[in-house]
Amino acid sequence: MSNVRPLLVGITGGIGSGKSTVCKLFSLLGIPVYTADDRAKWLMSNDAELRNQISSTFGATAYSSTGELNRIFLAESVFPNPKKIAELNALVHPAVRKDFEQWIAQQTAPYLIKEAALLFETGAAKELDHVINVSSPLRVRMARVLLRDLHRSEEQVNQIINQQLPDEEKNELADFCIKNTDNKLLISQVLEVHAQLLSFAFTA
Repeated sequence: MSNVRPLLVGITGGIGSGKSTVCKLFSLLGIPVYTADDRAKWLMSNDAELRNQISSTFGATAYSSTGELNRIFLAESVFPNPKKIAELNALVHPAVRKDFEQWIAQQTAPYLIKEAALLFETGAAKELDHVINVSSPLRVRMARVLLRDLHRSEEQVNQIINQQLPDEEKNELADFCIKNTDNKLLISQVLEVHAQLLSFAFTA
């Protein structure tokens, strides 16, 4: 393969929309997927520079006595506070961006996928060639999350939803929309988008 940079494609969607399921389908088609939210959690626990920045900003309580990320503290003291979330994002997003660039350099596929819940909200979508939004009705998303994340309350899920752009706005901003509803087959939608992205990649 040449040294031409592959197409960078974002997959986003509200909590419970089914982003992970869609990404698994792309993975089965041989497309590498970078899961930004998972990597962010890993970096917060393992990247020494980021750990120091988080501790300096939020205090020693951000990590346990054994050095593990204090997720309860973050959930109770940081996530409900928009100002603190902005401070945390200002530390985490540059670390994720650097990690993503290193990951890109190791890939050889015609296009790559970056999965993240807040692509539009953080401005990260501007760094990508195309964006796919996974869309699903709000009531369905809520039911999925409460069934999946037993540690979350409905109030906590609503807090997360309120930090994300509504589906309607994301659909307008995205280049592709995959509808994850009972009457829409995901596989056929993914195959259609995959074919279009391959055509873009090989004509770029």
